[in-house]
Amino acid sequence: MRVKAFLILAVALILGNSSFAQEHEKQEKFNAGDFVIEEVLDAYWWHIATYKGHETAIPLPVIVKSKIRNQWFFFWSNKLYHGKQYKGFFINHHSPNKGKIVERDAQGNLVRPIDLSITKNVVAIWISMILLFGVFIPIGKRYKQEALQPPKGLQALLEPVILFIRDDVARASIGDEKYEKYMPFLLSVFFFIFINNLLGLLPFFPGGANVTGNLAVTGVMAFFTFMITTISGTKHYWKHIFWSPEVPWWLKAPLPLMPFIELTGIFIKPTVLMIRLFANILGGHIVRITFVALIFIFAMFGIIAALGISVVSVLFIVFLTFLELLVAFIQAYVFTFLSAIYFGMAVEQGHH
Repeated sequence: MRVKAFLILAVALILGNSSFAQEHEKQEKFNAGDFVIEEVLDAYWWHIATYKGHETAIPLPVIVKSKIRNQWFFFWSNKLYHGKQYKGFFINHHSPNKGKIVERDAQGNLVRPIDLSITKNVVAIWISMILLFGVFIPIGKRYKQEALQPPKGLQALLEPVILFIRDDVARASIGDEKYEKYMPFLLSVFFFIFINNLLGLLPFFPGGANVTGNLAVTGVMAFFTFMITTISGTKHYWKHIFWSPEVPWWLKAPLPLMPFIELTGIFIKPTVLMIRLFANILGGHIVRITFVALIFIFAMFGIIAALGISVVSVLFIVFLTFLELLVAFIQAYVFTFLSAIYFGMAVEQGHH
């Protein structure tokens, strides 16, 4: 009975999170590719549930500047639901700029406005920041006020993780003398990635956003790592890049092959950070949503086929969800660990 109840609950949660009925009222029109892509992309509203063709969603603020009219517009995204137009703006459902707000010029061409809208991923980032502040500010105050007292509650739960990042990541990669000034960034990026990975696994609000599977988000974090590494670089670090003493002279001059390779590596490292996190999280989301799409695909062949594949899909989704709990931690750890390694390489002193 417990297994049966669990499966029924899982199906309800999955179906409640789908936007199948938003644009497709008939199952034979269901497009699995569009369904999967729409679920992992950013959105101008936060979808809650769809029941009998009626969608429940939280509208978000739209802030756009028309390039045609040279004017700013502010309104709620529910003005654009279901293909509606508002003040000349609408959601484009075709490439390029699919899923983005556009307008038409006098010739009928689609024009993308300057878009500063508060999207689903932005709200998800705010939610994760509130959670992080709500957890760590009280913990920090308790450390200051009761430094000699044993940890308790969330403090006791998170202290081993913080010590792990300090001792096995920062100190081991950067060194005992210089690791402390990098701890705020390393802890912030680790818990930011970790909590957004966890929230992304929830099929209901405030979860379900694909924050760490968004290339813009991972790109900004990788850029911070790049800037900190570049600014922290010592004389030995830059000398090793442009004129490493271990490299034969003919590879450094007159043909600067090795300096070119080393200089390219400065930009490749943060790029790898960006793509690794993005690809792993996005891939996990796509696989789970694909199993949901299978239910609707098999529904075309009848209720028996739909029920049969539903059991298989739900079991796989449950398995993948538990697997992604591990991946959520691993990806946060890998990004933090590689960042610490880059910092350590930048501040490393030459050996005499």
